[in-house]
Amino acid sequence: MVFDRRLSGILLHPTSLPGPNGSGDLGAAAYHFVDWLVSAGQSLWQVLPLMPIGPGNSPYMSVSAFAGNPLLVDLDDLIRRGWLAPIDDDERAGFEAHRVDYAKVVPFRLNKLREAAAGFFAQADHAAKDAFNAYCAAESAWLDDYALFMALDEHFGGCFWPEWDAPLARREAAALTQARKRLAPQIAFWKFVQWCFESQWLALKDYANQRGIQLIGDLPIFVAHHSADCWASPDLYLLDEACWPTVIAGVPPDFFSATGQRWGNPLYNWAKMEESGYVWWIKRIQRQLALADIVRIDHFRGFAAYWEIPAAELTAVNGRWVQGPGKKFFDAIEKALGKLPIIAEDLGIITPEVVELRDSLDLPGMRVLEFAFADSPNHNFLPHNYIANTVVYTGTHDNDTIVGWWATCTERERGFARYYLQTDGEEIHWSLIRAAAMSVARMAIYQFQDVLGLDGWHRMNLPGKTGYWEWRCSWDYVDAESGQRLAYLTALSGRTSADKLPPLTDWPNDRPLP
Repeated sequence: MVFDRRLSGILLHPTSLPGPNGSGDLGAAAYHFVDWLVSAGQSLWQVLPLMPIGPGNSPYMSVSAFAGNPLLVDLDDLIRRGWLAPIDDDERAGFEAHRVDYAKVVPFRLNKLREAAAGFFAQADHAAKDAFNAYCAAESAWLDDYALFMALDEHFGGCFWPEWDAPLARREAAALTQARKRLAPQIAFWKFVQWCFESQWLALKDYANQRGIQLIGDLPIFVAHHSADCWASPDLYLLDEACWPTVIAGVPPDFFSATGQRWGNPLYNWAKMEESGYVWWIKRIQRQLALADIVRIDHFRGFAAYWEIPAAELTAVNGRWVQGPGKKFFDAIEKALGKLPIIAEDLGIITPEVVELRDSLDLPGMRVLEFAFADSPNHNFLPHNYIANTVVYTGTHDNDTIVGWWATCTERERGFARYYLQTDGEEIHWSLIRAAAMSVARMAIYQFQDVLGLDGWHRMNLPGKTGYWEWRCSWDYVDAESGQRLAYLTALSGRTSADKLPPLTDWPNDRPLP
């Protein structure tokens, strides 16, 4: 099992990679990043959810729990295959190197994908079309509904699916058949995009695996109301007669917000899901494990108990805890799929029941070093309290970068951290990375921004706030020493195999210790 060894890796979403087309994708920069991981002695690459982005450009509120993000499709690959004409530099005018400007990037990339689809259906060879048709047949269980949903979403101008014509909103067979005929070209386009995404992602995954890099995926516990999943199976969610949510997901007031977080996702009808043997979940987890070697389940505590908010409430304050499906859910999943390589995201308000569920399944939980030194510290986050079956993060995508955190934390936090880490704070990012690496936790994950020592401007997300998920890396940020230093530290902490060990005696005495 992967959790039996000491490993470390980097958290970086593909949209944050460099590249010429407005956002990172699965092209050359992704392969270059894998090569960097190898050179830095790493074994893991953790990404955020790979699904299409939703409101606020968040990958955690997607139109599908099964589909891939169209923005990640490598356009240069489609050019090489002859389906898309070369892109002129003036078409890319206005793209930012360090931010994803979604207002510009989304229409640009979708237009290019439409051009590529037209080229594919007009001139692709038999082998390519056979591969496409085989993919569509193999993934039809989710792909057919997703492609039709996206075509209808365009047809109805982006309004919520309960506002569509009633026969289509309620999935009457005759209406669906007619829509499939009328919207056949649009349906084919969305299937083509998914085929491109999956082909490219699996090729990248294979490249990484062959070089000793395992991919960690991210599975949000909830799905969006405006999604192919909810539209295709409304009985699996708590909806009213008009198909609107009666209650929604979120969390109560916490570290990030005094009014809690009102996510807005519809809550599951767990009783109905249990009747089917959790078949939808089995298919969902099975798909995620086809795309990644390990899966982090976001908001794991929701399987023990989840925060239920009346849909009419404007904040998350007036909610209540409701018991989740618990161990019987995971027993059903394990019976169908075997022992699962899952990381349980157990942050937030964690009760003994959540700990008991996690431990009964022998799943590693998460610890975040930035939380360890807070004014009201949770001492479980201090490394001397870890157990081996743990994944330690310097910070997650929801945290500030270490340098940004250090610039804004209180004097008490700084003093606590200085004494605990025995540091003057000059290289606070390396102090926290070293603490994570040297801990007993079997897995250590560092944000790429932290390895590079970047400040808070480079933060990926701030929960409950808009204007995030936009950060992009530049190769200009990546100097040779950061990778070398991480490689030495990884070797010193026993997180790399013997054949990857750098010659430790070669580290110059006049350079900072790894």
